[in-house]
Amino acid sequence: MASTDLKKVINMLTNKKILLCVTGGIAVYKAVDLTSKLTQQGADVKVIMSTSATKFVTPLTFQAISRHDVYTDTFDEKDPQVIAHIDLADWADIVIIAPATANIIGKMALGIGDDMVTTTLLASAARVPTYIAPAMNVHMYNHPAVAKNMKTLERRGYYFIEPGEGYLACGYVGKGRLEEPETIVQVIKTHEQREQLLKGQHILITAGPTRETIDPVRFFTNRSSGKMGFALAEAAATFGANVTLVTGPVQLTTSHPNINRVDVTTADEMYEAVLSHYNHIDIVIKAAAVADYRPKITYNEKMKKQTGELSIVMERTKDILQELGERKTTQYLVGFAAETTNVLANGQEKLQRKNLDAIVVNDVSEAGAGFAGETNKGTFIKKNLQTIELPLTSKQAMAEQILRLIIEEKDETP
Repeated sequence: MASTDLKKVINMLTNKKILLCVTGGIAVYKAVDLTSKLTQQGADVKVIMSTSATKFVTPLTFQAISRHDVYTDTFDEKDPQVIAHIDLADWADIVIIAPATANIIGKMALGIGDDMVTTTLLASAARVPTYIAPAMNVHMYNHPAVAKNMKTLERRGYYFIEPGEGYLACGYVGKGRLEEPETIVQVIKTHEQREQLLKGQHILITAGPTRETIDPVRFFTNRSSGKMGFALAEAAATFGANVTLVTGPVQLTTSHPNINRVDVTTADEMYEAVLSHYNHIDIVIKAAAVADYRPKITYNEKMKKQTGELSIVMERTKDILQELGERKTTQYLVGFAAETTNVLANGQEKLQRKNLDAIVVNDVSEAGAGFAGETNKGTFIKKNLQTIELPLTSKQAMAEQILRLIIEEKDETP
């Protein structure tokens, strides 16, 4: 995708096959409007309704707008050649649950399949982008059980379109209103456009520190939390890439199904893991803070305290980034450099010495740019040494900025 395409507003829903699952709540009337809006975007929409949803709006209404049969009963097989809930799950490019009640969210989290909606969702299992738009009473939405179920589904790769705030049908004022159909359509269009940016690309990202053992209870390491590398992995997966995340020991989790996580501890283990995947990778982003040195001698038993000073002889670890630069064929190779002095000069020197295509450098002594924080700032340096400032922002936002710059640079590279 050329860089100019990133700025175009394009309709990602034309000819998309969208399965709309409608569950019971007063907001069902908005689902009718959502069906209309999706068809106006050129999408082919099929609707499944729970029994409760049919109490608010009849299936005939959705049938008239979608121009398809509406499915309400698992055992009402309209085509004897197929099993309806399997066929619908296989048919869909996108699944939307709107409105999504606390009941359906709980059933999805627990893997319950007791009606047409839930059996179809089980058969789909988020194999295609699946969007959940909750609608319920504000206290129900904030209930710990509901919050836990939503977190469970997020970890499985489902996307939530948060409800709006306002006057609810129950008389309360608060968060719980089904988001407006126009907004739901725009969220999905934007997300689908983002998913195309790196679709089909294989990306390897390293994250976190390494630990170099002295004895069974001591090791050398650094302050890296892995948050920047993990943010890059999540963003790349959201952009549609197949991501291999090689990470040192961190207290972080991954949630996107497109991320293959490989846990390592030492620099040598990271070296082996990275090299084993390198040949089939399109883009490499080396965000890990790998130890440059390790103890030359390690001990199987705990070292006892001694009187006087202690000296530990250190030896160099393998330079992973240097090795990748030397072996590079078609890969687009991006490094990171955490500096405290001569930031740009050191970054440019590392870019050229290690045969990189780009590098992200930052001054970790600056407020907001150090290890373990939630924010970051830095400079993106291209192969031609052109610099682009990355202002202070969240690590998630910075990850997206970096990936967009990589996409633009990669597309412009002959």
